[in-house]
Amino acid sequence: MSFKVQTFNQIAERGLNRFDPVKYQVGSDQVEPDAMLLRSQNLHDCVFNKNLKAIARAGAGVNNVPVDACSKHGIVVFNTPGANANAVKELVFCALLLASRGIVDGMRFAEGLTDISDSSVLAARLEKEKKQFAGVELYGKKLGIVGLGAIGSMVAEMALALGMEVLGFDPALSVDAAWRLPNQVQRMESLQALLGQADYVSLHVPAIEQTKNLINAENIGSFKKGAVLVNFARESIVDPHAVLAALNAGGLARYVCDFPEPEFRGRKDILAMPHIGASTLEAEENCAVMAADQLRDFLENGNIKNSVNFPPVAMPRAPGTCRLTFTNDNVSGVLGHVLSVLADLQVNVVDMMNKSRGQLAYNIIDMEAEPSAELQAAVAAVEHVIAVRLI
Repeated sequence: MSFKVQTFNQIAERGLNRFDPVKYQVGSDQVEPDAMLLRSQNLHDCVFNKNLKAIARAGAGVNNVPVDACSKHGIVVFNTPGANANAVKELVFCALLLASRGIVDGMRFAEGLTDISDSSVLAARLEKEKKQFAGVELYGKKLGIVGLGAIGSMVAEMALALGMEVLGFDPALSVDAAWRLPNQVQRMESLQALLGQADYVSLHVPAIEQTKNLINAENIGSFKKGAVLVNFARESIVDPHAVLAALNAGGLARYVCDFPEPEFRGRKDILAMPHIGASTLEAEENCAVMAADQLRDFLENGNIKNSVNFPPVAMPRAPGTCRLTFTNDNVSGVLGHVLSVLADLQVNVVDMMNKSRGQLAYNIIDMEAEPSAELQAAVAAVEHVIAVRLI
């Protein structure tokens, strides 16, 4: 059993080393790959080959992957939620401090005093002028967190440790995320309620159609006067024109983000970083390792973990069995039809698992003996079956 994995961008070596060179051919030059491994490469204009089975994004967001098109062709799309969470959390901490204290302006002022060569004169000047860079402390302030997943929950823990009061809003909060969330977080019933009370608002939601321009001209007036907006999630979540209008009107005090816009240049009330939220050695390695391991388990065993379009499915393999997996439209009768095909071909089923998510269903069937090519073709011919694999 051998697989081809095509890579895009710079994938950490620690992740690439997870692929056994005996079983895998890995590199950017792979043609007709079984899988793709990438970071920020845009695949929306990519024509996928018929052998492609999976795409793994070494990061949380998958807006650079045509997920709907992948689903139609039975291609599993993986991401790596939580792998870069600590890196983003630490940068959010940095953003809160930069927005609260005169750190950036103070450093620029000190660096600009190039006409002073005497250290005692420089010290006296700085002592005289430092009051213009006075700020406020985070302790006792209210931080509103929109999106309480892996990163949002870590930001909440950090803020509580700093003595902040934490408000949270997430209409799609999962059970697992709820268990991770500190019980001191005050759950808000609406985004407007959170915006009206928070001194700082930090965004941690995915870039999907429902979150496009989540902060917009209609709700930006709900912010508490003098509040700070922090966005280290995705640029599409915030309407930059609405932010500029709110800053000009004095409603917002500052905007700190990871997504510079041409209109932001030269503004002291905007701190825009060059998309470095997950740019740490540790985060890049964690994402690469998680993505590689998920691809390996899927290619070798058909198991699915952390997919954005397929259900989570994992089934242990009994020794001496052969595994069949298939994806189908989530309509009734397909699994029964496939099992009838197996019975007609006198194939004994040892174990099986069926899961669905939205319009897709995914199945793992372990069989007693290695099936013939006839069986794979017969299953592929069943109505509503999208993709079939023998492992």
